[in-house]
Amino acid sequence: MTSPPRLAVVVLISGHGSNLQAIIDAASNGLPIDIVAVISNRPNVYGLERAAQAGIETALLQHKDFPDRDSFDQALVALIDHYTPELVILAGFMRILSADFVRHYTGRILNIHPSLLPKHRGLDTHQRALDSGDTLHGATVHFVTEELDGGPLISQAQVTVESSDNASTLAKRVLDKEHQLYPLAIRWFAQGRLKLDDSENVILDNKKIDQPIIYAPQDAIQ
Repeated sequence: MTSPPRLAVVVLISGHGSNLQAIIDAASNGLPIDIVAVISNRPNVYGLERAAQAGIETALLQHKDFPDRDSFDQALVALIDHYTPELVILAGFMRILSADFVRHYTGRILNIHPSLLPKHRGLDTHQRALDSGDTLHGATVHFVTEELDGGPLISQAQVTVESSDNASTLAKRVLDKEHQLYPLAIRWFAQGRLKLDDSENVILDNKKIDQPIIYAPQDAIQ
């Protein structure tokens, strides 16, 4: 019996790679993807070790070796395209990507951000959520466009902000949710259920979604 096709993906990282590990684990447990390469812009990060331990090809392309953002992004496009992925996954990739890079992968590049977008774009999201008095915080998966953390929203996972929380405790609970949320959105894409149309609308199961899908634990089995 022929196995169903698996989507070829490249994952970009800059650090520890906990979301990468969640994706690797999901791919070993039915997520229909093949991670054909993990690329880091920083050397000696644990995410590269995670990939190597899983038998995944790794590559290092250091942004500091290039004179400017555009030249680095051009080299990164060439490296990614060498692996001919159908989807590019940002998993803690700490680079602002150029417009040309993003356009090259329109509709086939995903990111996860540790806030309930459009709230708290950028860095230090957990402390900013506390400082703002938010009662709900969480994570968002979105398609990547030229606007930083501003691409069309796909799905979100929420956590309640407790009175005893600090940035570290909140970050840990959000990260736990990220590890559940990201593989699910990737699954939808790999199954052909999720896409971005020409007007940058998110289409799920042939229907436009106007609000991000809110994750519930039972969703993980779908």
